[in-house]
Amino acid sequence: MEQLDVILNKANYCLSCKIAKCKEGCPISTSIPEFITRIKENNFKEAFCILQENNLLSEICSTVCPVEKQCMGNCIRGIKGKPVEINYLEKYINTWAKENNIEYEDNVENKFNKKVAIIGAGPAGLACAIELRKQGADVTVFEREEKIGGILEYGIPDFRLSKDILSNLYTKLQKIGIKIKFNTKFGKDVTIESLKEQGYDNIFLGIGAQKQSTYKLTEEPTESIYKSDEFLKAYNTGKEFKTLGKVVVIGGGDVAFDSARAAIRMGAKEVYIIYRRNKELMPAREIELEEAIQDDVKIIWQTKVIKASVENGKIKEIECIKTKIENEKAVDIEGSNFAMKADSIIFAIGAKANEKFFEDLGIHTKDGLICVDENYMTNIEGIYAGGDLVETKSSVARAIATGKKAAEAILNNK
Repeated sequence: MEQLDVILNKANYCLSCKIAKCKEGCPISTSIPEFITRIKENNFKEAFCILQENNLLSEICSTVCPVEKQCMGNCIRGIKGKPVEINYLEKYINTWAKENNIEYEDNVENKFNKKVAIIGAGPAGLACAIELRKQGADVTVFEREEKIGGILEYGIPDFRLSKDILSNLYTKLQKIGIKIKFNTKFGKDVTIESLKEQGYDNIFLGIGAQKQSTYKLTEEPTESIYKSDEFLKAYNTGKEFKTLGKVVVIGGGDVAFDSARAAIRMGAKEVYIIYRRNKELMPAREIELEEAIQDDVKIIWQTKVIKASVENGKIKEIECIKTKIENEKAVDIEGSNFAMKADSIIFAIGAKANEKFFEDLGIHTKDGLICVDENYMTNIEGIYAGGDLVETKSSVARAIATGKKAAEAILNNK
């Protein structure tokens, strides 16, 4: 860990603003000036408790959240210079607590006698479960996989987020009495009807946007075109992959860069990210770009993949077209087509909710999202939703915020 004087210098750089713009920029309103003040006072334990009280997923947020657009992006210091390194300090405090065996005792107050089912153990579902349980609700999480975390476990690679953090989180959840049933698929093993029959007063849906976006590149059958979610899950579960060869990742977000860097570690010969817009309009964080380049991932800007040539089930090459930017949109440049050798393709251009699945349940959707009110309740009384199901381009902290707000609404719903 860093020397104490380095940490104190970083903390003392904070102005402890009375009107904390950094806190306003945090989707879950972390008490940033307060925890940094405790660091200044050399009271690391209290700083840790402040972070944990607000968010048991604090260490995760400090690692993967787009802080440049959230807390640090709103720091007053950042207007004329460098912002306070909020995520660095948050990560330091969580690491210090772990190394010094400091545990946060989250007290459960038996204020509410409610029985709630949480569908999905991703960030939104876990946040909702934690807030409900802290107030005394009887909470059971139903998760289709074998571990908690959702995208944190099966989407974000271990070189970005240590899976030990999730193991520690699971222990915390058990300590406060949250029940988790693994290998349980919503719509098959449990349904809205069966949960209501079991006496659940409310249901929170946090299963994530599971319908990956793609477009047709070839009419020929091939097993060398992947969706980012299945590819990253294969990486995170240690699945053996056939030879990837020269890989092309289509997309420009964090998931595209995660997929590219995972492909490098899975033995790809070369990896290219092809993005239709320019660097300035790229949704991925700057640090993701920098680390991908360090891993020897090559980036091709203002280019769109339009076709793949396949022979005997194997991709031979792809056809691309260059683009120009008009009003922040990528427009094809006529006659700029070119061919490029490729063996594997990974789509990483976003995901949305499975609208048909939810509409069949009577839950209204629009534009790939579940329709919810200001309390995250769907059109069906007592059924709530959060995370990627209700907003596009969500971050981990934003997903947590939806879960916390839904929990508050559930508790206040008589």
